[in-house]
Amino acid sequence: MNRLGRRGAFWSAASVLGLSLWSSGAPSVLYPLYAVKWDLPPVAVTTVFATYQLALVVVLPLFGNLSDLFGRRRIMLAGIALMAASAIVFAFAPNVAFLYVGRVLQGAGAGLAMGAATASLIENNTSRNPRSASTVATVATATGLTFALLLSGLFAEHLPRPLLWSYIVLLVLAVTAGAAVWATPDDRPLMTKRWRPQVPFVPTGFRTGFVISTLSVSLAYCVGAIFLSLGAHMIDQFTHNENTALVGSLLATSSACIGVTGLFLPRFHARALIWAGTALTLVSLALMAAASGFGSLPLFLGWCVVGGIAYALAFTGGLGLINDLSPTHHRGATLSFLYLVAYTLQAATAIGVGAVATVVSLSTAVGAAAIVLAVLCEAVAVLLLTSRRTATPLTNLAAS
Repeated sequence: MNRLGRRGAFWSAASVLGLSLWSSGAPSVLYPLYAVKWDLPPVAVTTVFATYQLALVVVLPLFGNLSDLFGRRRIMLAGIALMAASAIVFAFAPNVAFLYVGRVLQGAGAGLAMGAATASLIENNTSRNPRSASTVATVATATGLTFALLLSGLFAEHLPRPLLWSYIVLLVLAVTAGAAVWATPDDRPLMTKRWRPQVPFVPTGFRTGFVISTLSVSLAYCVGAIFLSLGAHMIDQFTHNENTALVGSLLATSSACIGVTGLFLPRFHARALIWAGTALTLVSLALMAAASGFGSLPLFLGWCVVGGIAYALAFTGGLGLINDLSPTHHRGATLSFLYLVAYTLQAATAIGVGAVATVVSLSTAVGAAAIVLAVLCEAVAVLLLTSRRTATPLTNLAAS
């Protein structure tokens, strides 16, 4: 069989990242429909959403180093298979328990695939700019999420069986991505070590950089948790608009802004991107609170646009910094640890916001989340300032 070369492996890995976010975002526009169908409170919706992240929290510490041991290709294929299985579970779910099962499969699949795919992007990057790999990762994930949100909304509004078609498309895409990865070269290491569960760790020498990178990515993910788990509910409740095509288009605008912004980021230093992402995240949080308080669709659109740009800056900056710092032989494990922390915080955000929304009100939950995430922004800024003043290796490497 003819194998694809490095360029083919690079773009196949990008497709796996896009598939992972398509899988994650496919139910987001549909959560209000599930809530009506099965009479679910907000906390039930957000715990279904967070089950994905909780599955990742289990998978990443145990299996995050598998691609370092057995090759990126094999582990991506295993992750794709789990995401394909999740599509089948969601497509024919008879009750809410099946949504939890589907999210476990999605989380486990993404946990295996995303670290391996990101490492494959870095290692098969043929561009002269080493940061183009992190940019492509941002654009690929944004593209997958954009089309998942947009098409889910359109299908639900205009086709019969609104809870089916998004997952049929996901299944087809999983098969296509699997075929592409299957055609890439075998990248198993020459010397294969015996697998054992790996306690999360950060190699010495760049721990401050790892914390900054991880918090920057986590900031993007935590805002994304509110957006993806309750964004459709917020638009429905605060603006009284139940058109799923419009809701999907609004949510897709944010992820589209992530992808478009990502195209312009390779030339910028990672620290500059993190600074800009932190600042714009504060602006997006203010817009989120204002949109909820005034029930304004234009303000929701502003939140989607600014939040999408902020996500791209924070995510690309954090990922670019850790790519600069992590040693090759620990890259898969290091990236998996980054995703572990980011997804843990994302799950906590989703569950916390859902619990407050159920016990008190959705508007109170949104306001409280804005305050907590603003504090996280401040923490990132303090660490950036501290690392510069102490002239750690982070400063020298990130500026090179």
